[in-house]
Amino acid sequence: MPNPHADPVEPTSLPASTPATGPVVQHFRQALLWPLRLVPAPGAAPSHHGPWHVLRDMGEASPWREEVDEYTGDSGRFHERHYNEFVSFLPYVQRFLYGEGRSRSSSSSSSSTSDGTGNDGDSPMRVFRRRDIASVRLVARPGEAPITLDVIHCDLYFFFDIDVVLLNLEVGTDHLSLAQAQDILYRFGRAYPSGWEADGAALHCMASVEWLGADGRVLAASDAQQRDAFLSHVAQHRAPRIAAHWAYLMQPLVSDHSDDPGVLRYRQIEYYRMPVMAYLSLDDPRRLTRDDFVRLALVTGAGGADAHLPYAEHHLADFEHKYCYDRFWVNAGAAPNTRYLCNGHALIVVGDARSEFFCCRDRGVLAQFRHQHFLLFLIAHFQKASLLMFSDQLVEALKKLNIRSTPSVKQFKRAIRASFERFLRFTHRYWFHEISEQAQVRALSHMCATHLRLDPLYDEVKARIADMNTYLDADSLRRQASTVVRLTVVTLFGLIGTVTTGFLGMNLLAEADAPLWRKAIWFGVVFVLTTWLTIYTMVKSQRLSDFIDALSNDKLSLRGKLAALARVWRAGAD
Repeated sequence: MPNPHADPVEPTSLPASTPATGPVVQHFRQALLWPLRLVPAPGAAPSHHGPWHVLRDMGEASPWREEVDEYTGDSGRFHERHYNEFVSFLPYVQRFLYGEGRSRSSSSSSSSTSDGTGNDGDSPMRVFRRRDIASVRLVARPGEAPITLDVIHCDLYFFFDIDVVLLNLEVGTDHLSLAQAQDILYRFGRAYPSGWEADGAALHCMASVEWLGADGRVLAASDAQQRDAFLSHVAQHRAPRIAAHWAYLMQPLVSDHSDDPGVLRYRQIEYYRMPVMAYLSLDDPRRLTRDDFVRLALVTGAGGADAHLPYAEHHLADFEHKYCYDRFWVNAGAAPNTRYLCNGHALIVVGDARSEFFCCRDRGVLAQFRHQHFLLFLIAHFQKASLLMFSDQLVEALKKLNIRSTPSVKQFKRAIRASFERFLRFTHRYWFHEISEQAQVRALSHMCATHLRLDPLYDEVKARIADMNTYLDADSLRRQASTVVRLTVVTLFGLIGTVTTGFLGMNLLAEADAPLWRKAIWFGVVFVLTTWLTIYTMVKSQRLSDFIDALSNDKLSLRGKLAALARVWRAGAD
């Protein structure tokens, strides 16, 4: 698998001011994961290659570059943390994340070939990274001092045979107050504002977001405060408008509902708040109150000076059981006082900054957070996004169906068959319940899957696709049965003429010795009459079939059988 976790430069950017009271976050990491659905450009011809080929072909016109795989035998780039990541997963998950290893006999013949379906190489996953954005400057509320976070990496994840792309942005800094960290988790990572205050300030969003280059130049800024632009976009397109700084980050991929030209287009598939991971190294995690943990786990933002629980006490009665993984929440061990918080949408790890193992990015908790924990979080959200994509495709196929149009019906059948086939491939290639036998990875994976309700969603999509496929099978059988009935009727009534004219080899017209031209005329006449009679019988085959059923019914009187015969030629009998 291409490395999404290359050694970052140690964060050095500090916020302008850090409150002296309250817990202090000595080191902060936030990783956003934004699942999006890829859609074809209007009028684009179907392609058998993956969408990453478009980024490859753009060259210098695109800021994205494909990441080189470390799992190639290059010992200089393959480190112990990569090995620890690899062995954390079960073999079938390893094949999904890293591809198939090549044997000595096949390496020479397969190293430069493609399977012809766009999955060139072994790994079903492709990672592209942009390096032009060095940091991001955030202002939580108007008038507050800005906080600058270093951009550790910014990646796009593509998957073979699945029209989904995941944006991964990891940022970090040192020396934040807990309230500042909570606000960043709550406000940063929203694709667009959910509304506006009376004074025009965007609800729940950062007041300002600016992408900065290595030279400190502003590359793009948020436009969440421009209410009219968002309102007019929704009124015109019936779809939300992506904020300018996120739209810039995705380029050359463009929103499907925007007017920007682009071959690679994406569409929102989940909630506008991006799934988030966070690592908080605190001076003393035991100083955190239950209110602090609730706000971190549920990502509700800072509580203010008179902080209290964000929700009713009875609503949070089972908080520790549902959202906390407390196996290491003890004052002992290599990483004492380490607590994991998970609600499916967020995965947070809190620990002691005085613990060397907790802060180690090669063998410790920080390394696990950036490798094993990131991948289990990615797998869960990739599976959910894929299932939602299949559901969307079914809805779109139904919207395009016109049962009175034969081409539309054929296109609908092809779309449903293709969805069924791709869902089978997804099930066997990407769907698994157990990803690891390591207790911690397995427990966190189960927490993510449970909160995201992956199993019920899978069962629902599977049932919908199966229903569609069953309908198509039943419709095909119905059409085949109808064809058989018509052919049977034609054969039955044609048998009458065949037996009658062929009785004892009798010829009604003795034209054996007639001239050729007369034979040709009689042949043409008989051919035309026979063809007309066959076609007429096929036209009346449904009514004739009903007559045959009535004729074979012993309980029906002779008058009823004659009435059934009369209905064959009666207008409106169907």
